[in-house]
Amino acid sequence: MRALVKAAPAPGLEMREVPEPAPGPGEVQIRVLRAGLCGTDLHLHDWDDWAASVVSTPMTIGHEFFGEVTEVGRDVTSVQPGQRVSGEGHIVCGMCRNCRAGRRQLCIHTIGVGVNRDGAFADYVVIPATNVWVQPHDLDPDLGAVFDPLGNATHTALSFPLAGEDVLVTGAGPIGVMATAVARHVGARFVVVSDLSAFRLDLARKAGADLVLDPTRTSLREAMDELGMREGFDIGLEMSGAPAAVTSMIATMNHGGRIAMLGLPGEPYPIDWAKVITHMLTVKGIYGREMYDTWYAMSAMLQTSAALRDAVRSVITHRFAASDYELAFAAVRSGECGKVILDWSEEAR
Repeated sequence: MRALVKAAPAPGLEMREVPEPAPGPGEVQIRVLRAGLCGTDLHLHDWDDWAASVVSTPMTIGHEFFGEVTEVGRDVTSVQPGQRVSGEGHIVCGMCRNCRAGRRQLCIHTIGVGVNRDGAFADYVVIPATNVWVQPHDLDPDLGAVFDPLGNATHTALSFPLAGEDVLVTGAGPIGVMATAVARHVGARFVVVSDLSAFRLDLARKAGADLVLDPTRTSLREAMDELGMREGFDIGLEMSGAPAAVTSMIATMNHGGRIAMLGLPGEPYPIDWAKVITHMLTVKGIYGREMYDTWYAMSAMLQTSAALRDAVRSVITHRFAASDYELAFAAVRSGECGKVILDWSEEAR
């Protein structure tokens, strides 16, 4: 089969012919139809210090995908061949304290699909049956391919009650834009989104933001004045990993405000802890998706809201054949994009 492989500990990827993976007793083989590019995939392509510390080559990368079940292992009863599915990309041990307490997203032995084991940039991928999320058979394949980042957005946005609250989203990448759509769907009063990219701010506006701004041109205080906000933001969703964005967010939170942080910084940076303490702010780190509350929540919201489905689809701005993966990676690097999808649906070899 075809697979996009990190062949050696160096920059670059190769499209190779590799053996088709067979499912073990508790596993499922899935024919990949669509796969989404993620920032993680850029790190693996470029072979930075983080990639070198976690990946053993050769490795098929990719962890955001949608496909059709083609074979199940002998112990699998929860999934059937022919079903359309997405996959949870974090494989957990099931036996550590958090797993046994039902907090699987906090497993200390998590293995990443496409990072620590072969992933979904291929004609076929194998994952445990417990990581398979069965989708409606008529679900748009592109939409099914973004359930992983939509899960990140949903996990972050639903970390705190949003109804009637004023929400600040810093970072209008695909996850930030999807979080904007979720906040709008749940019933936030105002949703303000900041980013340096006019292209991505336009995506956020289309997804339901009341006001978008480039912080180098418009301050958050000016945005608050324009919306008639008197006290500050109630909820902050930090998606950028940019120190300046975090600083401005903390400075404009209402007393008792709550901040959910998903964006990963490139290096440590100072925080105004005096303001966090004296304003009694709550700061919560977010990683991945809650297993599997987030999956139930986002599936239910998409099932009941055509507006939310349309908003999530609008984040997908580029689609490429799998063989054109270099063009897909170039599109992601340009910054002039939302979510980029690889189409693997050509006849598998």
